Amino acid sequence: MFNSIFADSGLSLTTFLMATISSVMAGFIISLIYLITNRKEGYSQSYVWTIIMLPPIVAIVIATIGDNVASSLSLAGAFTLVRFRSAPGDPKQIAYIFYATATGLICGLGYIGYAFIFLALIAAIITILYRTKFGAPTTSSMTLKIAIPENLNYVGLFDRTLDKYSSEWRLKRVKTTEFGTLFELIYSIEMHNTANQKAFIDEIRTLNGNLNVTLVLYKYDDKVYAQ
Repeated sequence: MFNSIFADSGLSLTTFLMATISSVMAGFIISLIYLITNRKEGYSQSYVWTIIMLPPIVAIVIATIGDNVASSLSLAGAFTLVRFRSAPGDPKQIAYIFYATATGLICGLGYIGYAFIFLALIAAIITILYRTKFGAPTTSSMTLKIAIPENLNYVGLFDRTLDKYSSEWRLKRVKTTEFGTLFELIYSIEMHNTANQKAFIDEIRTLNGNLNVTLVLYKYDDKVYAQ
């Protein structure tokens, strides 16, 4: 009975196994590349598993259904995955989804040799970009919060220090705290990556009477200053 099932399916068991095994291997390799290149930023286990599972899933769908329908399914699936990963997500993670999907697609079409050539080429490009830090910004978007006494005139007070340590900055909000006894100034700044943050904060403290100074990366800020 099982022999007749395999015979009527239009897909040989050898092709099925080759597509599955090769795509699983490709998924593992892609996941290792992702782990290496995201050690500093961090990553989730579920996303790593997704990268491993995606190539064999795509490969088997493509190998089972066939070329014409597979093209439509692969495009629709890719756009669905991009929508799923884009809110909120890192564009680099979306690229890895495309990477895994394309590799699985090539394996499913039976071009296993080309799939691993494609895998190696993209892996080499990613490694070069990672090692050379290509496209890395020279500044970091940060939020600076400075507490000052209520009787201190803050207009222009911190301009020289901000110009020294950042490429651009903007005062976004001024609000009172501690029942009106203090003011809190909130700046968005593009801080030089080579700047000495401790020296920067120390200079601010000499100007604000050694009150609280908070410096945080923009993406980690609680955004209470934004409306």
